Amino acid sequence: MNFPLRTLWPALGLAVLPATAPAQTLLPVEQQLPAAVRWYEVRTPHFRVVYPQGFEEQARRTARRLEQVHEPAGASLGLAGRPVTVVLQTRNTIGNGFVTLLPRHSEFYTTFPQDPFLPGTLDWLDQLTVHEYRHVVQFDKAHQGLGQLGYLLGGYGGLGLTTLGVPDWFAEGDAVGTETALTRSGRGRIPNFDAYFRANLLAGRRYSYAKAVAGSYRDNVPNHYVLGYFLTTRLKRTAPEPGVWGAVLNRYYRFPVYPLSFSDKLRRTTGLRPDDLYQQTVRELDSLWRREATNRPVTPATELPVAASEKIFTDYQYPQYLNDHTVVALKSGLGHTPRLVALRPGQPERELWVMGLHHNPEQLSAGGGKVAWLEFRYHPRWQQQVYSELRVLDMTTSRSRLIRPGRRTRYTTAVLSPDGKRLLAVSTDSSYQHRLHLLDAETGRELRTFSNPLNQPYLHPRFGADGRTAAVVRLETAGKRLELLDTETGQVRTLLPAANDNLAQPQPWQEYVLFTSPRSGQEEVYAVRIGTGEVRQVTSRPVGSYHPALSPDGQRLAFHEIRAQGSRVLEMPLNPTGWLPPAAPAPNRYADELTAREPGARTVGPVLPQDSVSGPALAARRYRRLPHAPNLYGWGLVQSPSGTGLNLGIRAQDVLSTTQAVAGVGYDGVERTGRVFADVSYQGLGPVLDAGVEQGGRRAIGSVAAGGLGERSWQYTRLQVGSRLPLVLTSSRMLTSLSVGAYYQLEQTNNYPFATRYLTEVGTRPLQVLLGTISVARTLRQSTRDVAPRWGQSLSLTVRDTPFGHGLQARQVAGQASFFLPGVGWHHALRLRAGYQYQQQNEYRFGAAIFYPRNLPYLSANQLTSLSAEYRLPLADVHWELGRVLYIQRLKGNAFLDGVRVASPGLRRSYYSTGFDVSAVFNPLRLRTPLEVGLRTVYDSYYQRWQLQPLVLNVGF
Repeated sequence: MNFPLRTLWPALGLAVLPATAPAQTLLPVEQQLPAAVRWYEVRTPHFRVVYPQGFEEQARRTARRLEQVHEPAGASLGLAGRPVTVVLQTRNTIGNGFVTLLPRHSEFYTTFPQDPFLPGTLDWLDQLTVHEYRHVVQFDKAHQGLGQLGYLLGGYGGLGLTTLGVPDWFAEGDAVGTETALTRSGRGRIPNFDAYFRANLLAGRRYSYAKAVAGSYRDNVPNHYVLGYFLTTRLKRTAPEPGVWGAVLNRYYRFPVYPLSFSDKLRRTTGLRPDDLYQQTVRELDSLWRREATNRPVTPATELPVAASEKIFTDYQYPQYLNDHTVVALKSGLGHTPRLVALRPGQPERELWVMGLHHNPEQLSAGGGKVAWLEFRYHPRWQQQVYSELRVLDMTTSRSRLIRPGRRTRYTTAVLSPDGKRLLAVSTDSSYQHRLHLLDAETGRELRTFSNPLNQPYLHPRFGADGRTAAVVRLETAGKRLELLDTETGQVRTLLPAANDNLAQPQPWQEYVLFTSPRSGQEEVYAVRIGTGEVRQVTSRPVGSYHPALSPDGQRLAFHEIRAQGSRVLEMPLNPTGWLPPAAPAPNRYADELTAREPGARTVGPVLPQDSVSGPALAARRYRRLPHAPNLYGWGLVQSPSGTGLNLGIRAQDVLSTTQAVAGVGYDGVERTGRVFADVSYQGLGPVLDAGVEQGGRRAIGSVAAGGLGERSWQYTRLQVGSRLPLVLTSSRMLTSLSVGAYYQLEQTNNYPFATRYLTEVGTRPLQVLLGTISVARTLRQSTRDVAPRWGQSLSLTVRDTPFGHGLQARQVAGQASFFLPGVGWHHALRLRAGYQYQQQNEYRFGAAIFYPRNLPYLSANQLTSLSAEYRLPLADVHWELGRVLYIQRLKGNAFLDGVRVASPGLRRSYYSTGFDVSAVFNPLRLRTPLEVGLRTVYDSYYQRWQLQPLVLNVGF
């Protein structure tokens, strides 16, 4: 569940409008659904819920649920949120959610996730309601002090600026705490949520606060959700008042604009800086988890050998048996994109397949010499339409194929039968209907869809050894239950009745069904006897056991366990006589004490999966995009990027991201001239439609008709209209995109005063240009430690022409290609570039449309040919700290050689530049978002000198 503070920065485009030619800038392409989708809305006193046709029942329920949590979810912050719009995105297979200020609204991605560690025992829409609404309240706390002043001066962009000092660990951790305190589940009650943190502490890895916030290129650092939950919850548990964080935010927003201001306001309120709170929390958790581990028996198991280095965090997860002696697992980590590997006792790891955009990896399955999984498939144009494609790897041929390629399915899991001939697949459709399907594994044809009159979600189905019986988890009002399903007759038998127990990953075996549960205080494997319902504990490991799988001969159990250096796959014999009685449930000190002190818990009422929330009938009505397009969310008077002028502008965007617009006035302090500008982009059709206009004044010194030099002023008008078609074509490990654009551009002047002009300026004659562009890119997915793509190609073509027969005449044709290759070391990358540009420039000169060598002056010629080679590599992954000011994570290098050949009548010259960049990836002032700056040493043959230059490579947003 994202709380993307980083997305605040695009809205500040209002504050950084270009000082020249803004009509030739393009607004970003956002994610949308096509205009053919009909939208509706329901309203309550505090919420407008917008949803596509077909989701009426769930939209009404969600609206009532939002009203139910409106006051309780803000109680501990001392605030009930302002009215807000919630958009339900139902046309994808993603389960997620976020809140943003730009424009202010929330979005729920409604597909029920198969990951048991997200919703726990809650309905997915209920989980989103509590968590995301807490973010709304957090943002609304900014409407005070200087935060409110920021809103008055800059709209939600200005308000967002004042929130940037609030750590994202607070935002997400506080929201996880709220979902835990106000519901029976929540991630604070799910042991997997903190398992990697626990593994680190049990292994003696106590990282500094700076590293815990900013991360590492070597070690696994628990994310800001986990860190934030424990930090915010400890203070809620131990502070005299449960609303302590509301008091901290009140202090912060009164004056939030100096470095480390959040830390200072926390200290003023509680006597603790974040560093102190972190150290106290880590000491308490270390003591608590070590005490629990001391009393926990450990069942013996044998680790399967892997190729990963213990120095770099690498996971091996979700084991499945290919045969009695070989296990396939998903390998991923800081240095690897997800891939399938084969593990076998006494033999080296063997790579099988590098995966694409895999979907629900915990439902990886194998059977009949095949491995099956799902991958996301985005609609090429409409990025809010995300489907699933079923991929099967045949181990006899080592070839992967799609089942019914091109078919747009809504499957969230698909598992193979032991003989590999059938599949069980779960879907959640665009009306939130949950279904279980039996498929033919060869053709993908649906053989049967099982009855689900109560619309209870299906979770984690698995076939038994007979290929007929399957175990599946169901969610109902009382919690999760475990069922045994006869796939031939559809008969269902309940093995474990519904309870607040986060059951997952069931696996039939002989007279038992194995499953995982956190009932002992951490995730372990259990077995229920089919005939009696007796439950026994199968595994007991230091940090839990996950994803059990059974060997085809029924003799061994494989699972993965979480460790500080990454998850590992283990095997153990299946011996019911050695299974343990279930351990007594361990108390959850953080969650229990948090709930006891949460003021909203006393008023929220039951938040259960399928209950109905009472209230008046909610009438649905059409929600039309264009009437809501003028959704103003940003305004402001700010300095221009050049530092020499001011712009006053407004920005608007509807909550469905169909229409964007920006307009304003500007003043250039150097030329002492003003301008007005406007840009609009309509993105509800296949092609994006863009238009921009600017009118203003210029002032300069030049040659005047009377002779000599003089200062004169004149006026100009610029216009741009056109269209672009951005497509995402990714269908494998290669990230692929294609974009085509065509634009008409006009620039003309009035009262141009000079007798001569530069070729880059428009004088008394207008310039009318047709611009066409095509760009395609295909690059290999990068791991965290990769400095650049290690394989790929890109190509761009640009044509500018003035075909109208009057005005200035010019032409430019350009093409550039890039090739990405692996370097000699891990995570190194080589990039080769070549470009050619032809330009007819007797009357007007366009800017360069191809890469130009670094540090060389731009030499405009009729023909330019450029070549470039650069080699990027990581120099060192470090954890250097300078107090609270600086944390350095990585040092990087880049060696380059660029060359250009210029050719015009009577002129043929070649020049080159070469050098080396050294840069550092660092986090200043305890920010989680990294920056990158460095130095460049460069020699160029034009000036024949070496230079040392500063570099700003990444500002982190």
